[in-house]
Parts: sequence; C-alpha cells; structure tokens
Amino acid sequence: MSHWPGSNWTSPGEFVILGFSGWPQGLRVLLFTLLLPLYLATLAGNLLILGLALADPALHTPMYFFLGALSAVEAAYTLVLTPRMLTGFLLPPGGQAVATSTCAAQMGLFVALGGSECLLLATMALDRYLAICYPLYYPQLMTTGLCWGLLASCCVGGSVLALSLTTAIFQLPFCHGGLVNHVFCDLPAVLVLACGNRALQEHVLLAACLLLLVLPLVLILLSYSRVLVVILGIGGAAGRHKAFNTVASHLTVAVLHYGCATAMYARPLSSRSLEEDKLVSLIYINLTPLLYPAIYTLRNRDMQGALLRVVSHRTPGMVHQAELT
Repeated sequence: MSHWPGSNWTSPGEFVILGFSGWPQGLRVLLFTLLLPLYLATLAGNLLILGLALADPALHTPMYFFLGALSAVEAAYTLVLTPRMLTGFLLPPGGQAVATSTCAAQMGLFVALGGSECLLLATMALDRYLAICYPLYYPQLMTTGLCWGLLASCCVGGSVLALSLTTAIFQLPFCHGGLVNHVFCDLPAVLVLACGNRALQEHVLLAACLLLLVLPLVLILLSYSRVLVVILGIGGAAGRHKAFNTVASHLTVAVLHYGCATAMYARPLSSRSLEEDKLVSLIYINLTPLLYPAIYTLRNRDMQGALLRVVSHRTPGMVHQAELT
C-alpha cells in the first residue's frame, strides 16, 4: 500500500480502494462465498433474457427489444463493478491500489451504464404507455427505426453524463491520502477526497440526480397511472391480467432502481456516511440486479414460453412432454 502526505498530495498516481479491508479475514471470505453465486446468477439471468430476446422470433417486438437492451446494460454494469469488489474480499488488509486512469475509467463506465439504464427504463415506460393507451397507432409509432433511435439516445445520454461528471471530478486537486472508502471508485467517495472548493461538482452531481432519477420516476408514475386506468377498462379478464402483469413487472423494477439510486446519490456530501454507503452498496450492487431478471422471467409468460421453445428445440423429446402438460 502506498503512502502520501495528507496535505500536499495534489497529483496522485493511484488511489487505494479500501473496501472492507478492515474487516476480519474470515468475514471477508464468507462475504465472497455468499456474493459470488449471486453475481453468477445475476450475470446468467441477464444473459438468458438477452439470448431469448435475440433468439426467439416471438420476442422480436419493441417491448422485448428494450428488455434485451436493459439486460445487456445490466450485465455490463455488474461486470464493471462486481469482479473487482469480489477480488477485494480476498486481498490482504490495506486495500486495492489502482491507477488514477483506472479509477476514472471505472467511474465513467459506472455512470454511463447507470445513466443509460435510467433513461432506458423511462423509454420502456413510454413503450408500454403507447402500446396500452394507443394500441391502434402503436405499430406506426414504435417502428424499428424509432426503437434503435431511442436506444442510441439512451446510450449517448448516459455517456455524455459520464464524461461530464468524471471530467468535472478528476480535474480537481486531491488530498486526504487518496484512500477511497468504498468498494469501487464511486462519485461521492472520490469527490470527498478533493481539496479546495468542490461546490460546483456537488451541484452538478445533484442536478444529474434530479434529471436522471427523480424526473424519470415521476414521469413513469404519471404515465402508469394513465395506463392503469386504461387497463381497468379492458373488457377481457385475460387481456387485463396480461397487461397488468407487464406493467407491474416494469414498475417494480423502476421503483427499485430509482429508489435505491436516489437514496444513494441525491444527498449532499455533508450528510453522508461513507461507511453506511459502503454497506448499502452491497445491496444495490449484488441483490438489486439479481431481482431484475427474476421479476421479468418469473412473472412473464412470454419469456417462459420462449425458454420452453428454445429448450424443446435443443431436446426434441421434450416437445411431446410439453404438449402433454
């Protein structure tokens, strides 16, 4: 572990991610043992949804196009954060030393993927709003070109935000030994190490939270209030049940995502406890992403049917058994 003078360290060559290095080794090994299966299950679940959305022609619709994109973003998101966090549990006490460029890259990718996911969830809400409230015009409105355009806009929006925030933070001089009291190079944990006036960066971070977290969630809730009114007016019980399940799944994921992210980032640095943030990060990095594929697959008959068709195609003997059941 490197050491720096605390007051005049202004151009670091590396940061040290402390993680849970101060905890007893036995507890850290136990956490690794518990969290590794969750990470593998999360990765497998998201890749399964992406694979089904690509492979099954019945899922080649705008809704599953965006769901496949969301799963791809979520898989990339966990790849950026979780492997390094898990490695940190097995390292000797003292933390992980990472180059400044590596820290900035991890922060940038995290913000880009997280921002894209926020915008993508809002886009999925728009898709469901148009499909349920304007079913006659939906095929003309949600074309393939528009789907790709919306996805590109989400990715570009997240990337621009990531570049802006990361550049704004890493142009500051740093002090306090470069010790990042977190499991990765998270924005608040790095920003708190900056020397001098960091008010502008704090305001930019809070403004980004407002634009990416609070505003989309409000719009989603308002649009789904209209969607629920329309669903209740649907004549057939089967159609009403299917539409409600689709909306409930997406609304559950949206509330989980925006709620956790808002609780983590929509607060000033002065009111933060980095130790508490570090503990909460175990939930939003490891548990919350695992719920997303579970919610979308367990409550979605289309995904279940696609999985059965793919499995039956690979094992033809199962087709007759599936028909009998």
